[in-house]
Amino acid sequence: MVNTKVTLSGLTLDNPVIPASGTFGFGYEFADIYDINILGSISCKGTTKDSRFGNPTPRIAECTNGMINSVGLQNPGVDKVMSEELKKLAQVYSKPVIANVSGFSIDEYAYTCGKIDKAPEVGLIEVNVSCPNVHNGGMSFGTSAESAAAVTRAVKAVTTKPVYIKLSPNVTDIASIAKACEEAGADGISLINTLLGMRIDLKTRKPVIKNKMGGFSGPAIFPVALRMVYQVYEAVSIPIIGMGGVSSARDVIEMMLAGAAAVQVGAANLVDPFVCKIIIDQLPEVMEQFGIENLTDIIGGSH
Repeated sequence: MVNTKVTLSGLTLDNPVIPASGTFGFGYEFADIYDINILGSISCKGTTKDSRFGNPTPRIAECTNGMINSVGLQNPGVDKVMSEELKKLAQVYSKPVIANVSGFSIDEYAYTCGKIDKAPEVGLIEVNVSCPNVHNGGMSFGTSAESAAAVTRAVKAVTTKPVYIKLSPNVTDIASIAKACEEAGADGISLINTLLGMRIDLKTRKPVIKNKMGGFSGPAIFPVALRMVYQVYEAVSIPIIGMGGVSSARDVIEMMLAGAAAVQVGAANLVDPFVCKIIIDQLPEVMEQFGIENLTDIIGGSH
């Protein structure tokens, strides 16, 4: 019998499969189609201090082996997330969840994280310093080691739960930014967020996305994500949640061999809402196929 359990900063997950923020709503929407309690955890929709309507449409574009989105952190704001969304989720999901937080200033990050830290449903806070979809937003924090560290310090000062910093891949040296976050007190690192991409409509000769550019995700970015997880694993000693193009049980194993302690599944949820269930169902079989008894034994196994 294989053991799929993994641990993130003292939080034990039945398996490493976590739907990624922004691709699974607040989770309860999926409870109508399968028992979501099989999931390791859920990274909830990105939350900001105030409610946001998001970016103008069109804000989704299809690509070969992927998609581009410029949703713009549409959410009801932290107060409603805590009083309504997390309460609804708790009715159908019994495990601790991951709160994903974005902000437009260090004060906003600290305010929102300090508040959501008090939610009993939340076991871990994932701080998004890398969202490329909002003008003058998180991307500027995530592309500088100093800025990412400043956000980390501010959030750690007002929280009691583990804090994972979600990094942008749109940088030249991902490892140095991860290291700066670790030195500033981060409990873990999540990576990668979306790459910056665009499409142009041949008929109109204009960008498909109203904001011109957006976050590129899907299977096409998996090799880039894998490379960055591998690099960051060699740079830090804190746990990594790996993501970016993951769509199968074999991808989960590969990401963990690169150094991930757990894995998030993003764009694949928008293609097949059952994909996380399928991956969890297939994981033991793939583990047996490759002679893996305990998943924790293979973390960083390619190094």
